[in-house]
Amino acid sequence: MSARIGVITFPGTLDDIDAARAVRIAGAEDVALWHADADLKNVDAIVVPGGFSYGDYLRAGAIARFAPVMGEVIRAAEQGMPVLGICNGFQILCESGLLPGALTRNEGLHFICRDEWLRVENNATAWTTRYEQGAEILIPLKSGEGRFQASDEVLDELEGEGRVVFRYAGGNPNGSQRGIAGISSPNGRVVGLMPHPEHATEPLTGPSDDGLGLFLSVLDGVLTAG
Repeated sequence: MSARIGVITFPGTLDDIDAARAVRIAGAEDVALWHADADLKNVDAIVVPGGFSYGDYLRAGAIARFAPVMGEVIRAAEQGMPVLGICNGFQILCESGLLPGALTRNEGLHFICRDEWLRVENNATAWTTRYEQGAEILIPLKSGEGRFQASDEVLDELEGEGRVVFRYAGGNPNGSQRGIAGISSPNGRVVGLMPHPEHATEPLTGPSDDGLGLFLSVLDGVLTAG
């Protein structure tokens, strides 16, 4: 029996279809989760995809954090379920308290849409075991509010605990503090990143297939645990 990976759709979500496709390419069953339903449908892991949930009103991810499905996601994450937040999903995970810090307007205030090299700083999370430590992967970035910020104390904690998962390797496109592109929870089960691995699962439709490693990594862990 294949692993079941849930992909959440909020009003304004754009990348749920591509995230579900990435799940299928990795060999798992994609399970559609609706924002208004407090039901995770017995999934083994969850992807919170990118887009503009609730139109980014108030600020990106602020309303989505209170969706019925997110209450269940928070509870499941606290019990160890792997959760991946991509772009707007990363913003939602920060708003929900599952990850620290905040994503603010890009330095220069321009929307950025281009392929970016990322360096894998931690290959021991639930979503990065398929990568070599220090590997550089080419992933699309498309966001207007992707600048990761946190207090110096939080940044030092992330660095000291190895919770910086991805860092921009080809320059800092959005002014993120310390070039941070993605981080994890203390147990490495929850990961958020601004670039879009679901858009890099095969060379035909993306700049590379480098993003597939995130979905294969979590699948490895789920199957091993099962």
